[in-house]
Amino acid sequence: MELDPLILSRIQFAFVVSFHAIFPVFTIGLASYIALLNGLYFANGNPAWERLATFWTKVFAVVFGMGVVSGIVMSFQFGTNWSNFAQASANFLGPMLSYEVVTAFFLEAGFLGVLLFGRGKVPQGVHLFAATMVAVGTFISAFWILSANSWMQTPAGVELIDGAFHVTSWSTAIFNASFWYRFMHMATASFLTGGFVVAAVSAYYLLRGRDEVANKKALSMCLWLLLVLAPAQAVIGDFHGLNTLEHQPTKVAAMEGNWETQSHTPLLLFALPDMDAQKNHFEVGIPSLASLILTHDVNGVVPGLKDVPRDEQPFVPLVFWSFRVMVAIGLAMIGVAVAGLVLRRGGRVYQCDRYLKLLVAMGVSPFIAVLAGWFVTEGGRSPWLVYGMMTQAEALTPSLTGGMALFTLIGYIAVYAVVFCCGVYYLMRVIRQGMLPHDQETVVDDIERAKRPLSAAHIPFDDDAGHPVRS
Repeated sequence: MELDPLILSRIQFAFVVSFHAIFPVFTIGLASYIALLNGLYFANGNPAWERLATFWTKVFAVVFGMGVVSGIVMSFQFGTNWSNFAQASANFLGPMLSYEVVTAFFLEAGFLGVLLFGRGKVPQGVHLFAATMVAVGTFISAFWILSANSWMQTPAGVELIDGAFHVTSWSTAIFNASFWYRFMHMATASFLTGGFVVAAVSAYYLLRGRDEVANKKALSMCLWLLLVLAPAQAVIGDFHGLNTLEHQPTKVAAMEGNWETQSHTPLLLFALPDMDAQKNHFEVGIPSLASLILTHDVNGVVPGLKDVPRDEQPFVPLVFWSFRVMVAIGLAMIGVAVAGLVLRRGGRVYQCDRYLKLLVAMGVSPFIAVLAGWFVTEGGRSPWLVYGMMTQAEALTPSLTGGMALFTLIGYIAVYAVVFCCGVYYLMRVIRQGMLPHDQETVVDDIERAKRPLSAAHIPFDDDAGHPVRS
């Protein structure tokens, strides 16, 4: 069987990006939460805020390290698998990635050491400043990366001359038509991810009766955050969808499983898209609702996939079902946040074991939603790499063979499996260890102080010994 280097390269890049994406989407939100905790401790001196900040800084260290390890190799693939694209886009993407390193990565790296090892060594205000700068750095990084990705979705400010993109307007290219929608959508997703993970871990500790004062504070903060941001994300997603309809109608058609351009388009709850037959099987939908959502008019016209040739259509089943997974999880998040508001009366939110167990289960949901969203974004753009200007086939390295692509794909899967398993194991150690007594949290001897960012869990622990789970 002949191996297709294009398909294998797409699978490889999708795997690497998906693996990497779950880490920054968490650290962006978590960094801001840590800065807030340090600010609250600086303001009122409540030791609960310090204990929370110290604990979540350990978690941040592990996740940040995994994100760096998994992200460094992504840029290599531009040269190995997508050299035509790397050469063609160098005038724009080269500076963009450099700006991200200089303005964001250096900022994060410089202050991360102070955040991890500076407590008790530098003035409290300096430590708070370091935490703030790390949080700011994560958003600056997201700015440049999302601008570059948005340019590939809605290219602007460039001309394609002799196979190379030449920038005609930097401001237009950076702040392209879809950038702000994607940036707001991703930033909100990051806060939701951080909020649900912190809520899940806090609920986990409350079920075991561990450090209830601090964890009640953490859970309360997260539930207020989720109550605001979960519905807000739905509104931002609506605006993002309208922007996508304007600039990438084929992607929207794939999201809706809509083959014919029509008004009164139904919102399909279930369908089996058939690309060969160019239709759906077993459709279950709500009449006219897709037109109402996408155009804010029940008579609105929604474009169909048949408007473009078959070779310009994305893989519809992936986009169609990924979109529904993302939306379903988003609705579940809203429901969980509203339930938390209802249970607040009388402090039931901290005593309802069913709700706490639900929060623990929801801890993984934002990562699934983020991956589903990226599948919609990237899969819906296919077969274009730079939408409407360069296809994935044109961007592929000419000399790349299927065997070479398969070899590197297997290598990435093997190495990342080891990284992921080790990282998750280490992260679980930190979480199970929890917040240690104050006299153990503060290490005064330089010799005992951790020298590596990933050595956060430096004190032995007994998994939940003496902390029975509430039944």
